[in-house]
Amino acid sequence: MAITIQKPQDRFHTEVSWLDSQHSFNFGEHFSPENTGHGLLLVNNDDVVAPGVGFGTHGHRDMEIVTWVLSGTLAHEDSAGNSGQLYRGLAQRMSAGSGIRHSEMNPDPDVPLHFIQMWILPDATGVTPGYEQLDVNEQLDCGGLVPIASGKGHEHAIFIHQNDAVLWGARLAAGESVTLPDDIHVHAFVALGAATLETGEPLAQGAAARLTNAGPLTVTADSDGTELLIWATA
Repeated sequence: MAITIQKPQDRFHTEVSWLDSQHSFNFGEHFSPENTGHGLLLVNNDDVVAPGVGFGTHGHRDMEIVTWVLSGTLAHEDSAGNSGQLYRGLAQRMSAGSGIRHSEMNPDPDVPLHFIQMWILPDATGVTPGYEQLDVNEQLDCGGLVPIASGKGHEHAIFIHQNDAVLWGARLAAGESVTLPDDIHVHAFVALGAATLETGEPLAQGAAARLTNAGPLTVTADSDGTELLIWATA
Protein backbone atom coordinates (compact mmCIF):
# COMPACT_ATOMS: atom_id res chain seq x y z
CA MET A 1 0.00 0.00 0.00
CA ALA A 2 1.33 3.44 -0.91
CA ILE A 3 -0.13 6.95 -0.94
CA THR A 4 1.77 9.84 -2.49
CA ILE A 5 0.37 13.36 -2.63
CA GLN A 6 1.53 15.63 -5.42
CA LYS A 7 0.89 19.26 -4.49
CA PRO A 8 0.04 21.73 -7.28
CA GLN A 9 3.32 23.60 -6.88
CA ASP A 10 5.30 20.36 -7.20
CA ARG A 11 4.26 19.82 -10.82
CA PHE A 12 6.55 20.66 -13.73
CA HIS A 13 5.73 24.02 -15.33
CA THR A 14 5.94 25.22 -18.92
CA GLU A 15 5.08 28.85 -19.66
CA VAL A 16 5.33 30.64 -23.00
CA SER A 17 3.49 33.63 -24.41
CA TRP A 18 0.32 31.69 -25.29
CA LEU A 19 0.45 28.67 -22.97
CA ASP A 20 0.59 28.04 -19.23
CA SER A 21 0.95 24.30 -18.68
CA GLN A 22 1.37 22.22 -15.52
CA HIS A 23 2.61 18.63 -15.93
CA SER A 24 1.91 15.95 -13.33
CA PHE A 25 4.41 13.61 -15.01
CA ASN A 26 7.50 13.80 -17.21
CA PHE A 27 6.78 15.74 -20.37
CA GLY A 28 8.97 17.32 -23.03
CA GLU A 29 12.17 18.60 -21.47
CA HIS A 30 10.90 17.91 -17.94
CA PHE A 31 12.09 14.70 -16.27
CA SER A 32 12.48 13.14 -12.86
CA PRO A 33 12.60 9.42 -11.95
CA GLU A 34 9.60 9.86 -9.62
CA ASN A 35 7.33 11.14 -12.39
CA THR A 36 7.41 8.50 -15.13
CA GLY A 37 3.67 7.88 -14.74
CA HIS A 38 1.28 6.05 -12.44
CA GLY A 39 0.10 2.67 -13.60
CA LEU A 40 -0.92 3.06 -17.24
CA LEU A 41 -1.28 6.85 -16.98
CA LEU A 42 1.73 8.58 -18.54
CA VAL A 43 0.60 12.19 -19.01
CA ASN A 44 -1.71 14.49 -17.05
CA ASN A 45 -1.30 18.01 -18.41
CA ASP A 46 -3.22 21.00 -17.03
CA ASP A 47 -3.21 23.58 -19.85
CA VAL A 48 -4.41 27.17 -20.14
CA VAL A 49 -4.31 28.46 -23.75
CA ALA A 50 -4.62 32.12 -24.66
CA PRO A 51 -7.49 33.29 -26.92
CA GLY A 52 -7.18 32.68 -30.64
CA VAL A 53 -4.13 30.38 -30.58
CA GLY A 54 -3.22 26.80 -29.69
CA PHE A 55 -1.31 23.68 -30.63
CA GLY A 56 -0.64 23.54 -34.36
CA THR A 57 -0.67 20.30 -36.33
CA HIS A 58 1.54 17.65 -34.74
CA GLY A 59 1.70 13.86 -34.64
CA HIS A 60 1.12 11.00 -32.20
CA ARG A 61 1.43 7.21 -32.36
CA ASP A 62 0.25 4.30 -30.17
CA MET A 63 -1.36 6.33 -27.39
CA GLU A 64 -4.90 6.75 -26.06
CA ILE A 65 -5.37 10.51 -25.57
CA VAL A 66 -8.32 11.76 -23.50
CA THR A 67 -9.11 15.47 -23.37
CA TRP A 68 -11.38 17.16 -20.82
CA VAL A 69 -12.28 20.85 -21.05
CA LEU A 70 -12.77 22.81 -17.82
CA SER A 71 -13.65 26.18 -19.38
CA GLY A 72 -13.67 27.72 -22.83
CA THR A 73 -13.78 25.87 -26.16
CA LEU A 74 -11.27 23.59 -27.86
CA ALA A 75 -11.38 23.09 -31.64
CA HIS A 76 -9.98 19.73 -32.82
CA GLU A 77 -9.05 18.69 -36.36
CA ASP A 78 -7.06 15.61 -37.40
CA SER A 79 -5.61 13.84 -40.40
CA ALA A 80 -8.33 11.17 -40.29
CA GLY A 81 -10.95 13.78 -41.13
CA ASN A 82 -12.35 14.19 -37.62
CA SER A 83 -13.23 17.56 -36.19
CA GLY A 84 -15.05 18.76 -33.11
CA GLN A 85 -15.74 21.62 -30.72
CA LEU A 86 -15.10 20.55 -27.15
CA TYR A 87 -16.71 22.24 -24.15
CA ARG A 88 -17.00 21.51 -20.44
CA GLY A 89 -18.47 18.07 -19.82
CA LEU A 90 -17.85 16.76 -23.33
CA ALA A 91 -15.21 14.02 -23.23
CA GLN A 92 -12.93 13.38 -26.20
CA ARG A 93 -10.80 10.35 -27.05
CA MET A 94 -8.28 10.18 -29.84
CA SER A 95 -6.62 6.83 -30.50
CA ALA A 96 -3.30 7.62 -32.16
CA GLY A 97 -2.69 4.00 -33.15
CA SER A 98 -0.60 3.59 -36.29
CA GLY A 99 -0.19 7.35 -36.54
CA ILE A 100 -2.30 10.50 -36.64
CA ARG A 101 -1.75 14.25 -36.87
CA HIS A 102 -4.02 16.80 -35.25
CA SER A 103 -4.36 20.39 -34.05
CA GLU A 104 -5.94 21.76 -30.88
CA MET A 105 -6.86 25.43 -31.00
CA ASN A 106 -8.72 27.96 -28.90
CA PRO A 107 -11.15 29.47 -31.43
CA ASP A 108 -12.46 32.16 -29.09
CA PRO A 109 -10.85 35.57 -29.70
CA ASP A 110 -11.47 36.74 -26.13
CA VAL A 111 -11.74 33.83 -23.66
CA PRO A 112 -8.86 31.58 -22.51
CA LEU A 113 -9.20 27.80 -22.81
CA HIS A 114 -8.51 25.57 -19.79
CA PHE A 115 -8.33 21.81 -20.31
CA ILE A 116 -6.77 18.62 -19.00
CA GLN A 117 -5.13 16.18 -21.38
CA MET A 118 -4.32 12.63 -20.31
CA TRP A 119 -2.35 9.91 -22.11
CA ILE A 120 -2.88 6.19 -21.45
CA LEU A 121 -0.84 3.30 -22.81
CA PRO A 122 -3.01 1.17 -25.15
CA ASP A 123 -3.27 -2.61 -24.86
CA ALA A 124 -2.59 -3.02 -28.60
CA THR A 125 -0.25 -1.16 -30.91
CA GLY A 126 -0.77 -0.17 -34.53
CA VAL A 127 -4.57 0.06 -34.35
CA THR A 128 -6.47 2.17 -36.86
CA PRO A 129 -6.54 5.75 -35.54
CA GLY A 130 -9.91 6.70 -34.09
CA TYR A 131 -11.88 9.53 -32.53
CA GLU A 132 -14.90 9.81 -30.24
CA GLN A 133 -16.60 12.54 -28.23
CA LEU A 134 -19.48 12.28 -25.79
CA ASP A 135 -21.37 14.73 -23.56
CA VAL A 136 -21.56 13.35 -20.00
CA ASN A 137 -22.91 16.47 -18.25
CA GLU A 138 -26.23 14.83 -17.44
CA GLN A 139 -24.54 11.87 -15.77
CA LEU A 140 -22.17 14.11 -13.78
CA ASP A 141 -25.04 16.27 -12.57
CA CYS A 142 -26.66 13.19 -11.01
CA GLY A 143 -23.76 12.93 -8.53
CA GLY A 144 -21.30 10.21 -7.59
CA LEU A 145 -18.57 8.73 -9.75
CA VAL A 146 -19.27 8.66 -13.48
CA PRO A 147 -17.25 6.61 -16.03
CA ILE A 148 -15.92 9.08 -18.60
CA ALA A 149 -13.51 6.89 -20.57
CA SER A 150 -13.37 3.12 -20.30
CA GLY A 151 -11.84 0.03 -21.83
CA LYS A 152 -14.22 -2.13 -19.78
CA GLY A 153 -17.43 -1.49 -21.73
CA HIS A 154 -19.08 1.05 -19.42
CA GLU A 155 -22.26 2.53 -20.83
CA HIS A 156 -22.23 6.31 -21.47
CA ALA A 157 -18.41 6.45 -21.59
CA ILE A 158 -16.03 7.00 -24.47
CA PHE A 159 -14.12 3.86 -25.46
CA ILE A 160 -10.36 3.48 -25.01
CA HIS A 161 -8.12 0.69 -26.29
CA GLN A 162 -7.05 -0.39 -22.81
CA ASN A 163 -9.15 -2.94 -20.93
CA ASP A 164 -7.27 -2.30 -17.69
CA ALA A 165 -8.15 1.40 -17.40
CA VAL A 166 -11.16 3.58 -16.55
CA LEU A 167 -11.35 7.35 -16.14
CA TRP A 168 -13.96 8.31 -13.55
CA GLY A 169 -15.22 11.84 -12.98
CA ALA A 170 -17.19 13.60 -10.27
CA ARG A 171 -18.70 17.05 -9.74
CA LEU A 172 -19.29 17.67 -6.07
CA ALA A 173 -20.78 20.28 -3.78
CA ALA A 174 -18.98 21.12 -0.54
CA GLY A 175 -19.30 18.21 1.89
CA GLU A 176 -20.16 15.61 -0.73
CA SER A 177 -17.99 12.49 -0.88
CA VAL A 178 -17.16 9.73 -3.34
CA THR A 179 -15.35 6.43 -2.79
CA LEU A 180 -12.32 5.90 -4.98
CA PRO A 181 -12.10 2.70 -7.04
CA ASP A 182 -10.30 -0.22 -5.43
CA ASP A 183 -7.77 -0.79 -8.22
CA ILE A 184 -4.02 -1.39 -8.18
CA HIS A 185 -3.20 2.15 -9.35
CA VAL A 186 -5.50 5.10 -8.73
CA HIS A 187 -4.64 8.67 -9.70
CA ALA A 188 -7.15 11.09 -8.13
CA PHE A 189 -6.67 14.58 -9.58
CA VAL A 190 -8.48 17.71 -8.38
CA ALA A 191 -9.20 19.55 -11.63
CA LEU A 192 -11.33 22.26 -9.98
CA GLY A 193 -12.03 23.22 -6.37
CA ALA A 194 -10.53 21.48 -3.37
CA ALA A 195 -10.99 18.21 -1.49
CA THR A 196 -9.71 16.11 1.40
CA LEU A 197 -8.63 12.48 1.24
CA GLU A 198 -10.04 10.11 3.89
CA THR A 199 -6.57 9.85 5.43
CA GLY A 200 -6.60 13.59 6.11
CA GLU A 201 -4.41 14.90 3.31
CA PRO A 202 -5.76 18.15 1.79
CA LEU A 203 -5.97 18.27 -2.01
CA ALA A 204 -5.98 21.77 -3.48
CA GLN A 205 -6.87 22.47 -7.10
CA GLY A 206 -4.16 20.87 -9.21
CA ALA A 207 -3.17 18.34 -6.54
CA ALA A 208 -3.27 14.60 -7.03
CA ALA A 209 -3.29 11.53 -4.80
CA ARG A 210 -1.31 8.67 -6.31
CA LEU A 211 -2.58 5.47 -4.70
CA THR A 212 -1.16 1.97 -5.05
CA ASN A 213 -3.18 -0.90 -3.55
CA ALA A 214 -4.65 1.63 -1.12
CA GLY A 215 -8.20 0.27 -1.03
CA PRO A 216 -11.51 2.13 -1.43
CA LEU A 217 -10.69 5.45 0.24
CA THR A 218 -13.16 8.33 0.19
CA VAL A 219 -12.60 11.89 -1.05
CA THR A 220 -14.72 14.76 0.26
CA ALA A 221 -15.17 18.09 -1.53
CA ASP A 222 -14.17 21.18 0.42
CA SER A 223 -15.82 23.65 -1.98
CA ASP A 224 -18.80 23.78 -4.31
CA GLY A 225 -18.04 22.85 -7.90
CA THR A 226 -15.15 20.56 -7.05
CA GLU A 227 -14.35 18.41 -10.06
CA LEU A 228 -12.33 15.19 -9.80
CA LEU A 229 -10.69 13.17 -12.58
CA ILE A 230 -9.77 9.70 -11.34
CA TRP A 231 -7.85 7.10 -13.34
CA ALA A 232 -8.10 3.51 -12.10
CA THR A 233 -5.66 1.18 -13.87
CA ALA A 234 -3.66 -2.00 -13.53
